[in-house]
Amino acid sequence: MGKLVVSENVCLDGGVQDPIGEDGSDRGGWFTQLTPEDYQAWGKVEYDEALGADTLLLGRRTDHFFARSWNTREGEWAQRLRELPKYVVSSTLDETEWIGGTVLRGDVVEEAARLKRQYERDIVVYGSTQLARTLVDHGLVDEVRLTVHPFVLGGGEHVFDGVAQRASLRMVSAGTIGTSLVHLVYEVV
Repeated sequence: MGKLVVSENVCLDGGVQDPIGEDGSDRGGWFTQLTPEDYQAWGKVEYDEALGADTLLLGRRTDHFFARSWNTREGEWAQRLRELPKYVVSSTLDETEWIGGTVLRGDVVEEAARLKRQYERDIVVYGSTQLARTLVDHGLVDEVRLTVHPFVLGGGEHVFDGVAQRASLRMVSAGTIGTSLVHLVYEVV
């Protein structure tokens, strides 16, 4: 059975709003402030995560976001992400934008449970905070991986805003990435 993993970039206060600064938020653009060394170290962690995955599970907005830069990006990491099958939860899309995607139109809880039965290794959810919250609420998430960025947004959207049920987690590992990032891995118990 596959392991459903929520993998998120967050600020110290759990903020996730407008990481690239494309939404015009006064709190946006924090992800783009990584030093080149931190970005390179973060990229290694993310590449290793992609190597350990069987598939990706995404929301519609995350599919759109990734497709713009990863469909044409060069390198082993980009190639690995393109090779992975991607499942995109959407009631409005006819097809995915990111290469190798399949639109899931059915009940998201049933579809995620089916993917867990279908795959043997990690099913990674990047971004897709609304989807991640639904999966947490229905007890489908097995692991949460957070890369914590050294910023406090003080408002806006946060990674687990609106989760209906409390989830208990156990720390699996904690470490630094580069000089400014912290990588936390929790198992859902």
